[in-house]
Order: sequence, then structure tokens, then C-alpha cells
Amino acid sequence: MDPANRLDAKADLLISEGKIAAVGADATSRMPRDTEKMDVSGLVVCPGLIDLHVHLREPGQTAKETIATGTAAAAQGGFTSVVCMPNTSPAVDTAGTVALIRERAARQGVVNVFVAGAISKNIAGEELASIGSLKRAGVVAITDDGHCVQNHELMRRACEYAKMFNLPVMDHCQDYSLVTDGVMHEGYWSTALGLRAWPSAGEEMIVARNILLAQLTGARVHCQHLSAAGSVALLREAKKRGVPISGEACAHHFTLTDAAVAGSARFWANDGKTLAGYQDELPEWPAYDTNFKMNPPLRSAGDREAILEGLADGTIEILGSDHAPHCDFEKQVEFDYAPFGIIGLETELALSLMQLYHTKRLSLPELVAKYTVAPAHLLNLPKGTLSVGVDADVTVFNPEAEWLFTPEKSASKSKNSPFFGWNLKGKAVATLVGGKKVWTENSELVTA
Repeated sequence: MDPANRLDAKADLLISEGKIAAVGADATSRMPRDTEKMDVSGLVVCPGLIDLHVHLREPGQTAKETIATGTAAAAQGGFTSVVCMPNTSPAVDTAGTVALIRERAARQGVVNVFVAGAISKNIAGEELASIGSLKRAGVVAITDDGHCVQNHELMRRACEYAKMFNLPVMDHCQDYSLVTDGVMHEGYWSTALGLRAWPSAGEEMIVARNILLAQLTGARVHCQHLSAAGSVALLREAKKRGVPISGEACAHHFTLTDAAVAGSARFWANDGKTLAGYQDELPEWPAYDTNFKMNPPLRSAGDREAILEGLADGTIEILGSDHAPHCDFEKQVEFDYAPFGIIGLETELALSLMQLYHTKRLSLPELVAKYTVAPAHLLNLPKGTLSVGVDADVTVFNPEAEWLFTPEKSASKSKNSPFFGWNLKGKAVATLVGGKKVWTENSELVTA
């Protein structure tokens, strides 16, 4: 299955010297007798999945995650390429830090690691980083992810520079003056639970700003981890006018709602029907569980439905995880004081299949495209396709496989996931990077 080439058929795939050598009848006829074979009958073979929104935490925060553990989790989730965010310590705002990450990823990573550089120095939103130097060092995008540039004039200049260097600008959409110190979505449950509220307008305001700046400068602006219905509406209207704006959605935002913060009993009573029949098999959890605290926050059932509709009609072109590892002791505090974020590399494919494919909102090729050709196009990567001659980055997955996600099965160094104990449907079973098997669930897939 190769959405980039509109291929969806039963066929052989031939890999030679780390490249795609042939597909289909060509692959069958050209296959040498002693070729190593993988029997993947009944499974889906597609271009290696790309996650353009991952926090690997290295350098400086290796207690949470490392390039080695983060890329191992990516491989286990079926991802052959990840884009690491720049909010490390130090921030990725100089060519030297980019070089450090790329060198370490080459030695310790098991999948392709692409680097996003910072928009502003120390991601402080006060002075532009050296965008040209970052581009020469090899970054594929710029973003202050984890933070949002509040100064509109500075953001305009960032867009102008990014256009000069053919870099997309990825933005974490958060108006600080509206969000203030909010910790969960502003609505019924924030009032009922007595938690400081975070209005949807805090995201929508910056999405509107980004649309205006994309239109003004012609730069490609990408809105990260959209969560609000208003954001989807703004994006849909702007795209109809041809504005170079795009957006992504994360699995937790189109699977869960803010009712999850109230605990499983109240969640099922109020929102259980939205989970495609899987609620009866899910574990219980208490109110104020900090693994349901993320940025942007889980929102209402209406917002969740709008994200699903945006994905179904193509308004939102890309899926990502916002994989955000944290140490156990950081999350095991009161809800107000816990850091935002959850891990997601190992669960996002299954959750996407459950909420988008198994519910018939998207066909399988449409879903695969949001993890392959769409992010590759945005970032100008020679990935996301099975075209002859490209690197043999390949994902094999079973959309029907049912499995239980447990901490013991996770390769991530951190265990801050709300999905432990969930029975999931859909799973990667093999991941190949440059023709090399970096992860397989079942060694029987490989035959002489």
C-alpha cells in the first residue's frame, strides 16, 4: 500500500542494498533464488511511517528519554522516521546542538532522526535563532514547540526567513494571556473538578494569527496538535482560500475527552459511547490522574468530533504523537503541579486505526497517507513512498490484531501513558529502516 503512488494491491516488494528495487510483477520476476524472504501474507506493507512530532529529550533530559530508547519505541510502534523537537537542554537553537543530535542519532538511534530547530533563541520567544545556520546544519523545520512565540512581529520575521530557506514553520498554538495558568479544558468538568480552566480560544487565537501570517508571508505554517473545533473551522476555511497552512492531530485528542480527568466511572457514564465500543474492555482509573494531563488539554466531546471530522474531510492532513516522556516522580504529584504530556509512539497507530479506520471514517490508504506522504511532503523529505530507488523504509502492520498495552511491553524509558491496560486493535509487526529489520514482533516472519 503506497498512497504516494496510489498503489493498493497484493504484490511482492523487492529490497536490494537498502533501496526499493522493484514492486509487483517486477519484484517477483527479478527476485534472486537465495533472497531472504518475509512472508507477510494477510498483512499491510506500506512506506515507513513518519512521526513529525516527537520529544526525544536528548540532550539534557535523559532521565526521561534518550535517542536510543525513544527510537526503539518508534520502531516498536511501526515508525521508521521521527522529527525531534528542540525544547531540550540546551535548546536546539545552534548548529552545534543540531550536529550533536545528528551524530548521536547516527550511533544510537535505530530509526531515522530528523531535527527541528528553534524559532527563537533558547525558545524564549524574544530573539530569532540563526535560522540560516540551522538550515545549513540540517534541520527540516523550525518550531518553539512546548512554547509559543507571542510577539507577532517576531513570528512574522520567522516566517519570512523560513520561506527564504524553504523551511516549514511548525507552531504550538497557545495564547498565554488567554490560557494563563490553566491545566484542563474550560468547561463543565473543569468547574466540577475545581481545576484551573484552559479555554479553546487560547488555541484558536494563535491558529487565526498563523493563518494571517501564512497569507501575508507565503511561508508554510503548520499548526501542531490541534484540539479545538474552532481551530478546525479556521483551518478548513483558510485552506479553501489556498493559504499555505496545515495542521496535525494526535491520537489522544480524537480518542479521549476532558471527562477522562474525572475518572473512568464518570467518563463512561458521559462519554463511553464515543469510543467505538471498546469501553467495556478498558481499565478503571481514578479522578485527577495526571496521565490525562497534556498540552493542549483533552477537550469536549464536540471538539473531539470536530477533530475526527477534520481528519475525515482532509482539513487535517497529518497525524502525530507529541510523544512527551516524563519521569514517574514528576507525574506522581497533584494534578496542578504535574508536567503536561504523555508518551504515544507505541499506541498512536492502533488508536488511529480504531478511531478512523475501524469506524469507517477513513479508508486504510487515506489513514496511511497521513503518516507517510503527507508529513514527507510538508518537510521535503525523500521518504513516505515505496517508489523504486528510495530508501527501503518499510512498515508492516496488522490492522486487525488485538493486543493489550502494558508497561512491560513499552520500549520507552518513561511510562506516562493513559492507555496502559487498554485492549487495542491494530499493531505494527515489523519495521525496516534502509532495508534492515530494526524490529519484528515475530521472528517467524523471516524465512531463508
